[in-house]
Amino acid sequence: MKVKKAVIPAAGLGTRMLPATKSIPKEMLPILDKPAIQYIVEEAINSGIEDILILTNRGKGAIEDYFDYAPELEESLKRANKSSYYQAVRESAQLANIHFLRQKETKGLGHAVWCAKSFVGNEPFAVLLGDDIMVGEIPVTKQLIDAAAKYNASAVGAQWVTDEAVGKYCSLKIDELESRIYKVSDVIEKPPPEKKFSNYAILGRYVLKSEIFDILEKTPPGHGGEIQLTDGLCTLCKQSDMVAVDFDAKRYDTGNLVGFMEATVEFGLKHPEVGPWLREYFK
Repeated sequence: MKVKKAVIPAAGLGTRMLPATKSIPKEMLPILDKPAIQYIVEEAINSGIEDILILTNRGKGAIEDYFDYAPELEESLKRANKSSYYQAVRESAQLANIHFLRQKETKGLGHAVWCAKSFVGNEPFAVLLGDDIMVGEIPVTKQLIDAAAKYNASAVGAQWVTDEAVGKYCSLKIDELESRIYKVSDVIEKPPPEKKFSNYAILGRYVLKSEIFDILEKTPPGHGGEIQLTDGLCTLCKQSDMVAVDFDAKRYDTGNLVGFMEATVEFGLKHPEVGPWLREYFK
């Protein structure tokens, strides 16, 4: 199974990061010297993805501008002999074939993914949520692509979470196939503890077969009155094979202040320029 296309939903309102996200897309908030969404794009590229569709909405033009050339800025940097800044600015526009589409109505993650139907066509594709930055030796999306190819199945990234977190995400009904890979037979969105299947929840990464589009088109609004991707996955896993990959990586939920600060601090400690200063500052 070759996966060459990825979809990054970035149409959310960013309410957990207000008031900053009143005028700045949450995906553009910087983690050190790069916006959060660039880490997501780089993971896709490092997983073998060649074409990326970023789903936006009104007020998120800054994302499109960021992945475009900036001739005036580039010329100014060249004249000032600031070559390292010039290269960084230039490279952000050359990362991959990046396309944009507006989700004109905010109707849930399932609807956002469905909007990518014409971009994806009949190919398998990856979905990377824009809030979740994953750091691992092997990119999480690549871990899912490898598992999907091995089992000729759709794949979801999952980890064990607390009962409280299951109620915020979802719960998977699973059976072990091998170490860290499970067969998925059912999934439920945001269940109370007494209705959960397990404490394994999907966290921000998917590799899906294109049949999900026909399913999502027929999926009625679910939790919160929105079209939930989880409800579509519930149908998909009963029609064809699906595996859950207990991915080997650290996850940062940068869509909330705690996760955003955790990523900023830990990335800062590893940064060649910032790290030494930050360690001394903490002392």
